[in-house]
This record gives sequence, C-alpha cells and structure tokens, in this order.
Amino acid sequence: MFKTEYIFVRILFPFILGICIFYYIPALAYIKCLTIALAIILLSILFLNFSYKRLNIYRYKGAVGFIIYLLFFNLGSLFCLLNNESLNQSYFAKTKCDYFKVWVNSEPQQNQNIVRFKADVIAGYQKDKHMSLSGQMLLNVKLDSLKPIRIKYGDEMLILVKYNEIEPPYNPAEFNFKAWLANQNIYHQAFIDQDHIIGTKNNVGNRMVKMALSIRESQVSRYRNLIKSDEAFAVASTLILGYRADLSKETLSAYSRTGTIHALSVSGAHVAIIYVVLDFMFFFLNKKRALRMIKLMLICTLIWGYALLTGLSPSVVRSAIMISILITAKVLSKKTNSYNVLAFSAFCQLIYNPFSIWDVGFQLSYLAVFGLIYLQPKIYKLLYTERVWLDKLWRFTSMSLAAQIVTFPLSIYYFHQFPLYFLFANLFITIPLILMMYLGIGVLIPPLGFLAPVFEWIINFTNAVLNWIANLPYASFSSIWINLPEFILLSLSLGMFIYAFTKLNKQLLFFSLFLFVCYQLLIVSDDLKVFNQRKIIFFSLKKNYAIAFINGKEAVLVSDLNSEDKNYNFSVEPALTELQVDKIHFMSLKKDTVLGQFVSINNQIVFFQYKMLLIDGDLNDKEINGSANFSSIWISGNTKFNLAKIHPGIKYKTAVIDATNKDYKIRILKREIENNNLDVHILKKNKAYLVQLSQ
Repeated sequence: MFKTEYIFVRILFPFILGICIFYYIPALAYIKCLTIALAIILLSILFLNFSYKRLNIYRYKGAVGFIIYLLFFNLGSLFCLLNNESLNQSYFAKTKCDYFKVWVNSEPQQNQNIVRFKADVIAGYQKDKHMSLSGQMLLNVKLDSLKPIRIKYGDEMLILVKYNEIEPPYNPAEFNFKAWLANQNIYHQAFIDQDHIIGTKNNVGNRMVKMALSIRESQVSRYRNLIKSDEAFAVASTLILGYRADLSKETLSAYSRTGTIHALSVSGAHVAIIYVVLDFMFFFLNKKRALRMIKLMLICTLIWGYALLTGLSPSVVRSAIMISILITAKVLSKKTNSYNVLAFSAFCQLIYNPFSIWDVGFQLSYLAVFGLIYLQPKIYKLLYTERVWLDKLWRFTSMSLAAQIVTFPLSIYYFHQFPLYFLFANLFITIPLILMMYLGIGVLIPPLGFLAPVFEWIINFTNAVLNWIANLPYASFSSIWINLPEFILLSLSLGMFIYAFTKLNKQLLFFSLFLFVCYQLLIVSDDLKVFNQRKIIFFSLKKNYAIAFINGKEAVLVSDLNSEDKNYNFSVEPALTELQVDKIHFMSLKKDTVLGQFVSINNQIVFFQYKMLLIDGDLNDKEINGSANFSSIWISGNTKFNLAKIHPGIKYKTAVIDATNKDYKIRILKREIENNNLDVHILKKNKAYLVQLSQ
C-alpha cells in the first residue's frame, strides 16, 4: 500500500491537489464541511487501526490507501481555505471604518516619490468604536518632495481608509498583477499621501526580520562605498544580498537570453554553493556520529547566517529549509531517500503557506532539484572518461542539462523564451559565480575590503562575456507562447520520454512520441491561425490610446505611445508578442496614412471591411453631414464635439471611448450613446475591445 521510503512523495500529491482545487473555490461554508469530513476520516482511520487484526484489514489495502489519500486531500483543502485571509470574519474589507491601524510587514520599495509596501491591518476605528481586524493590503504612499517621511519594516501607523480592490488585467497577455498579489494573500491596495499617515512611534515587526533587514541595509551601504561601477554594484547587491537593485535592461537581457538569470536571484544555487564548500571544509568531521552532528549544526548555522545576511529573502529561506532538511536526514539516517526528503521539505513549506504552490520560484526550485536527483546521474553515466578534469566538466554539464531539461516546459510557459546557448553560458558562469559568491561575502568583512576591486572586475568580466554570448546569432528563441493544454502535453511527453528512455520501455516511448505529435499539431494549428489572423485590438489604458490593426504577423499600431514607454511595454507589447506579430508600424492620428489594407484619411479609418469614424478635437464645433455606414465611431482627445451634430445619414453600430477623455466626459457620452440603443465600449478600467475580422 505505502512503501515507507516514498511516504511523503505519495501523500504530497493529494495534498497539493486539495490546495489547487480549493484555491479557486474559496468559501466559508467549505471550511465547516471539510472539518466535518476530516473528523469522519480520522474516526474511520482510528476504527480501522483498532480493528486491524479482528477484521483482517490488511486484505483491503487499496481501500485503506484511498482513505489516507482522501485524508491528505482534505488537509490540503482545509489548509488552503484557512490560509485565505479574505474568508476571515474580521477581514478589514468586510467592515466600514474611518481609519485603520496597520504595520509595515515588508521592506518598503521606493520608486521616485512613491513608496510601496505590504501592510498588515490590525485594527479599525469607526467614530469612537474600536475593532480588531485582520488581512493585508498593498500600500502606495506618495512622499512629500520637501519633507519625505522614512518608513521602515515594522512601523505601526494610522491611515485614512481609502482602498480599492486590485484591478484585473484589462488587455490580452497583460501581467496578472491581481493574481500575483492574491497568491500572497493580498486582495486590496491603497494610494495615499504621506499627510494621511499618523505614526504611532511603535515598531511591532518580527525582531529577527528587522535584524536581518538592518544587517542587509548596512552591507548594501558597504558595497556602495567599495564598488565604483553602478552596474557592478547592482549585480553584487542582487546576487549576494538579494537586494532589489536597479539593473540595466542590457544586463537583465544578457542573463535572461543566456539562461543564467537564476544567478541574479539569490536562491538554491547560491545556498548550494555555500553548502558544497562548507561540506568540503568540514570533511574531517565525517569520522564519527557525534562529529557529524557537530558538522550538521555548524553548516546549518552558517547557511541560516547567510539567509540572515540576505534579509531572509523568501527564495533563500526556501532553499535553506530544503538543504537543512536534506543534510539533517543524511546525518540522522543511514538510509535516506532523496525523493522522500524533497517531498517532506515541500510538504513542510506548503503547510506553513499553501499559496507557495503558485510561486514560480517554488515550482522551478523543486523541479530543478528533482532533475538533479533523478536525471543528472543518468545523464552523467552516458559518458565515461578517465581524465579527471574532463570528468569534472562532464559532471557540471550533466547537472546543467538535468536542471534545464526538467524545467524546460515551465520556463517556456512562464517566460516565453528558450536560451540556445544555455549549456555554454552555465558552464562559463559556474566558476565566476563561485568566485563572486565568496569574494562578495569576503569583502563584507572589514579586513578584506581590499578585495573589492578584484570582485568588481570579475563582475564586469562576467557581464561582458554574457553580453557577448547573448548577442551571438540565434542566442535564444523568444516569443514562444504556449497555452495550458500545450504545456500539459509538452510536460507529459517530456516526462514520459525521460522515464521510458531510462527504463528502456518501448510502449512508453511510443506513447511519449504520440503526445509530442499531439503537442506539435496544436502548435501548427496556432501557427496557421496566426498566419491568417485579421483583427483589431482596442487597448484599455489609463490615460493614452492604442489600437492595433493586425494582419497576419504584421500590425499597424495607432497610438500616442512609443516603443520605449512603460505603458506600451506593460499593456500593449505582450498582446502583440503573444500573437507573434514581428513587424509593427507606429502611426499617429495627426498624419494621413495608407499602408496595405490600412487607410487613415480625414478622420476615417478603413481596415479591410471595417470602417471607423474618428471623433476628436479636430471636429470641435463642426457638423458631420452626408451618408455613410461605419462599423464604429472612435471618440478621443476629450473632444467637445456634440454627437447630435452627426447627420442621420451617418450610421454606426458601436461607439468606442478611449482613456484620453475625462471621466465626467466618458459618463456623459456613455449615457447619450446608450439612450440611442447602441453598444458602447469604454477603454478605461474595462476589458480591451477585440474585433475579429472575417477573411
């Protein structure tokens, strides 16, 4: 029924399944039902335990196993719902208060005059009434340019209640900020001025976290004093301390296009490097059990000391927990099953925070470690050499291959690119990364500050080489967009192929190839759709306008944004990239244009059979006479044009109002258009408007 060495592997899957299902159907009523079900299951297991011999329960191993799986599915579901703070009766959004008492529970991040941080709501005030509350919100504070306040982790303050629900993505392929924050148990945010904050002069944060952030802040300052180059300082702070420094686009692109971006996020690789060296340094403590216990305590202490140095970064804490459990199991037990220990590590972290399952770093970390445990030894055995240096090189190569292969589908699904030279880049960066790790930690020790120039040179040299690799022909395949069914097929095909290859099972091998063919058919179908696509996307923006007229892999973008604008990069570019548009023509409304099937003349736009009338400031105080049929009218620029001045002979089916119009103007126009029984689409805090054109 349950093989002892795989017990946590087996119970982890139903536990995760329970989390995944009830994450999407949160309801208070389910908690009561699941609690009753849990009590029934536990009583059933207790009864079976007492009646094991009398009723010969061993004959029903399958049924007992199902009950145990059901138990952990129930536990996963219950932990998930209990972790959801929005279900609490005391959740702050369920009350009507004038003020909240909150405390800063993350390190504040400043961008120009805006400070952003997570805040825990602990109390609310309604007139003279005080009530205890719970929940988190994202606070955005606008600082005074003359006398800005300083906000630190743990600060307690009173704020004026003025919050909103996190907005969903309004445009195709736009980053889902709402889902990302929901995974962190945050569902609301507030934008306030610093004048609306009253500090209580209390600091209620976790002392350990406060100490960790204070230590990191002082070490970042030391780096700033020792390292002259801004880019080298940013890399050093990010790589060693996990500090969110401002890296240039060129550096980020170089690491991303070469498959070495993991080096810039303090994670399992960094902790593993420290562990390997510490394990080698204390090799003389391997002789006796008592000495191995001392070695265990020393290594764990130093690893957690490094975690403290990074400000207890979530990725480092996750890696420190994983490695601590792995080496503890290795020391305390003669026979350890790495899969079981890995599953136990994940199980512990998911009990503490079930929402970690949605963290991309969590998923990639555990997949990579699984690849190192399962696949790396098998790849390593494919090639044998007696030369020591070649053997070491092949060992590192097999590690890089194993980690990259098992994370390949997930990396494509999330990041939409695959670095072709990842093997070469990862082999190159191995030694510089180790040197940077130890020199970076070393220069933080006052007597070793003289090593800073060497540390800085290695960083600059590494960046230069990675930039060279990134600029090689075909350095990476980008704009690879796969949907969920395609991701599942690719993952199953790859997993089954690896298993069939290692077990030399022909049936599984052919089945994996069948799944891959199915995946390829979906990809070909997508490519055909892209080649024949004809559509118009009216993007939903905050203050600008953007309309993409798409024909195959080419698009005309009518917009007041340019390719360097953040709003374009966040709201417009992802949609065009997902649709595999590789040629974009930026156009302005002020200029008449004829480009292929796109024609824009005298406030009229024609794209294939779709005709649109533009109503903007150029038509103020004018009349539109004549007779014509339009698919839609586009109202822009906060125009003063009176829609009543459109001649009855001018027909249109839909009105589109973009975000360049003032809110009051949008309300007036919407009411007027709806009174004429016409459809209206407002491109502000609403979904983008998509028009599919027939061929």
